[in-house]
Amino acid sequence: MASYAVSLGAGMAKRFIKAAFQGLRPLFKLLSAAETAIAERWMTAAYRRLHFLEWRQPPMPEFFKHKIDLYWQWQAKQNSFWVERGVYSRLAIKPGAVILELCCGDGFNSYFFYSSQAERVIAIDFDTKAIAYAKRNFAAANLTYHLADIRTQMPPGDFDNIVWDAAIEHFTEAEIAQIMGGIKSRLAKATGILSGYTLVARDDGQKHLEQHECEFKSKEDLFRFLSPFFRNVAVFEVPSAERHNLYFWASDGVIPFDPAWGQVVRSQHPMPVG
Repeated sequence: MASYAVSLGAGMAKRFIKAAFQGLRPLFKLLSAAETAIAERWMTAAYRRLHFLEWRQPPMPEFFKHKIDLYWQWQAKQNSFWVERGVYSRLAIKPGAVILELCCGDGFNSYFFYSSQAERVIAIDFDTKAIAYAKRNFAAANLTYHLADIRTQMPPGDFDNIVWDAAIEHFTEAEIAQIMGGIKSRLAKATGILSGYTLVARDDGQKHLEQHECEFKSKEDLFRFLSPFFRNVAVFEVPSAERHNLYFWASDGVIPFDPAWGQVVRSQHPMPVG
C-alpha cells in the first residue's frame, strides 16, 4: 500500500509539473523572443561600433571584416554588393576546382563561397592581421591561408580559378601588368578563369580609399587592362547607392554566360511581336 501511495504521488507530481510547464510555455516563448531580440540588437550595435572604430578614423585597416556586413550593414543599409562579389566569382567555379584567391582579406569569401565548391583553396594576403583573423574565423579542411605579397611571392601551381576580389585597385598600373603575367602562368592553360571585383573611380577625382593606387574610370577602362592577357574577357557593371561596381571574368576558354557555358539554357530565336 505504501509503495502504491508513493507511485501515485510521483505520478501526480509529474502531471502537475507537466501542467505547470504547459501553462508557462507562453511565458518561456515570450522570454526567448525577448532574449533573441536583445541579442540581435546587441550584435548589430557591436558591429556598427566596430565599423566606426576601424573605418571612421585613421589609420585605416588593410582588410575589411565582412561580419560587419553580415551583422550590421546588410540590414541597416540594404547593401548587397558584398554578397555579389562572392556569388559572381562562384559562378565561374566548377565542382572540384583548385582555387587561388589573391588578397583574401578576412577569408569570408574563401570560406563561404569557394571552399564548399572546391577541392582545394589557397588564399593569400600580405597583411599578417588579415591572415591571423582568417585562420581564427574561417577555417576549413580544404582551405589554407598563407602570408604572401602577390608582387613577389605568388605561390606556384596550376589553378582552375584565380580570384582577385576588391584588390586590383590597390596596385599601380605597372604592378597590375606584372601580376597579370604571374596569374596567366598559373591558370590552367585552356580553361582557367580569373574573376574578381573592383569599383569605378569617383567623379570628383578623390580616391575611395587612401590605399588605392589605380581606380578604373569605367568598365571599358578595366577591359583595357585585362584584354591583352586573355582571349575571352567580360566586364559588367552594377551601380549601387554607395559605389559603382565592376565585376570581371577572363579566360582563354569559356566564361560564364558564353554560348558554350554548360550551366545555362537560352532562347535562340526572338519572340514574335504582336
